Amino acid sequence: MAKYILWHNPRCAKSREGFKILEGLDVEVRKYLDNPPTCEELQEVLKKLNMKPSELVRKKEKLFRELGLKDADEETILKAMCEHPKLIERPILIKGDKAVLGRPPEKFKELIDENS
Repeated sequence: MAKYILWHNPRCAKSREGFKILEGLDVEVRKYLDNPPTCEELQEVLKKLNMKPSELVRKKEKLFRELGLKDADEETILKAMCEHPKLIERPILIKGDKAVLGRPPEKFKELIDENS
């Protein structure tokens, strides 16, 4: 059975809260800012989340404004997220063909409950 994969930023409070919820589970932690996903990986995770790039991008990030992404199309936002992983909302928990965005971190429990 596949283990959980956590796209994690240890400097983010929500990400740290989500990490605590996973205590005791088999989790592979991916510090996605140090080990950014490829565009293909990001597209796959978006499918698992059932989200569009515009729903996963950090709109309050200064870089979002600097890149002029407010009225950008989905493909442009996806490319920006691939080039600048800082724009990816976090934390994300992945297991098999499903994923959940930990906003709030308690949402991780939905995926954990599904798999227990």
